[in-house]
Amino acid sequence: MFFRKTHYESSESLSALAWKKFRKNWLGFGSLIFIGTTVMIALLGYLISPDPTPFANDQYLELGLKKPGTSVTFLPVKLNEEPVRHNLFYRMLFGQKSRFANIPVSSWRREGNRFIILEYSDPPTAQTVERVFPSSEVGSPYIRTFWLGTDRFGRDYLSMLLIGTRISLAVGFISVFISLLIGIFIGALGGYFRGWIDNVVVWIINVVWSIPTLLLVIAITFALGKGFWQVFVAVGLTMWVEVARVVRGQILSIREKEFVEAGRALGFSNFRIIFHHILPNIMGVVIVIAAANFASAILLEAGLSFLGIGVQPPMPSWGSMIKENYGYIILDSAHLAILPGLAIMMMVLAFMLMGNALRDALDVKTSTV
Repeated sequence: MFFRKTHYESSESLSALAWKKFRKNWLGFGSLIFIGTTVMIALLGYLISPDPTPFANDQYLELGLKKPGTSVTFLPVKLNEEPVRHNLFYRMLFGQKSRFANIPVSSWRREGNRFIILEYSDPPTAQTVERVFPSSEVGSPYIRTFWLGTDRFGRDYLSMLLIGTRISLAVGFISVFISLLIGIFIGALGGYFRGWIDNVVVWIINVVWSIPTLLLVIAITFALGKGFWQVFVAVGLTMWVEVARVVRGQILSIREKEFVEAGRALGFSNFRIIFHHILPNIMGVVIVIAAANFASAILLEAGLSFLGIGVQPPMPSWGSMIKENYGYIILDSAHLAILPGLAIMMMVLAFMLMGNALRDALDVKTSTV
């Protein structure tokens, strides 16, 4: 009991020391706060999005390419068919269809039990006509501000950026999870058992390593098809190689340690020695690799979406938003391509800085008690 307690307290103090070192690295700690904020935005999703409809795909063609800060008056008109109302959790994840058809108007007036509107036109034209609606079919007119403007289809650009955050974070989490499962398993087998198993593992690693990552992702995407989940699987199946290589090297150096020999002498199974005694000693290195792979996965997904073989419309993705709007860079709506590019850059930079800070914090050679 005495030795177990001492070991626990020592492990706890090392963890506290690593956390203290990490907090002192203001770039890494600031990156962690930024990533945490981004995760909250992605989780809340449609609850904080100005456009809470599915995929933020509420289009107003007459409002295409409006400047940031543009305010427009809308008249909500009841739909013939009431959409199904969902609970809060469903709306947070998938959005909610609007109960009204929101019509942008240039002006409106009320005469008795009728609303008379002048359809939106900028600039006003002689062809603009008035429309009349019964008061029982419409709600109160309201003013909506498009803080980041609209795209060419009249969709709210801020909403698309917020919902697009989910794609980048989801592809990072799922792809890194897949790569860790495959990489740790294969690397642990080769590093621990050595012999012909290690030779096969090294051969597989070298073959996959020799293929350019983007080309391999494109090939897997073509094989699996275009879509949301296919991108995650394709990226995850190409990122395990580095994990396996590092895990194999770490286990090769640890498998000869005294505590491993003691485990064998006590009759512990190979599975228990690998997953209960060896892997916990190399998780610091794995965490650093996972942070770097997270950044790489975001870039790969953005590249695939830019090429048109990633996430498909109408689902918003930062890569597809750049693809749809890169032609406006030389025009007066350059922000449509610059904003998602900045979002990708900041996300990748945050994960790289956090990975570097974790590497320094978990490096016991530079730790001082």
